[in-house]
Amino acid sequence: MINALIEILVCVLLVTTIGYCIVLDRRLRALKADETLMRKVITDLVGATDRAEKAVASLRGIVAVCDHTISGRLLDAERHADELAAHIRSGDDVIARIARIVESAGGARAAAEPAYARDGEPASRARETLAAAQAFAERAHRRAQGGVP
Repeated sequence: MINALIEILVCVLLVTTIGYCIVLDRRLRALKADETLMRKVITDLVGATDRAEKAVASLRGIVAVCDHTISGRLLDAERHADELAAHIRSGDDVIARIARIVESAGGARAAAEPAYARDGEPASRARETLAAAQAFAERAHRRAQGGVP
């Protein structure tokens, strides 16, 4: 009778072991499927990272080209601002000469002044415009050099 009980106990343990093996097999298969999925996700992530690195490198190149272009345009703008300032100074000199000629001819100074200049100094608007253009060019130049705007 003890032998029968031992055999029954062994049979129960054997069935329990087989059942546990079936559960472990299912878990291992699920884990293997998850591993395959994870490998695919990792492969996709590596590909996305490579594309992002290439995009960043491309953007850096574009920024360098834009910086070079903007720097050239700023230099042109500064050159034009200097030329405009020279033209304004030359125009002021011409106006002053004309005023002297009119005065020496005996005419009134008001006849030689343009209508817009009677409200104030003839070159005041031009000087204000020149000062604003130079300030703008200086701010743009500082921005291009990485300075504070």
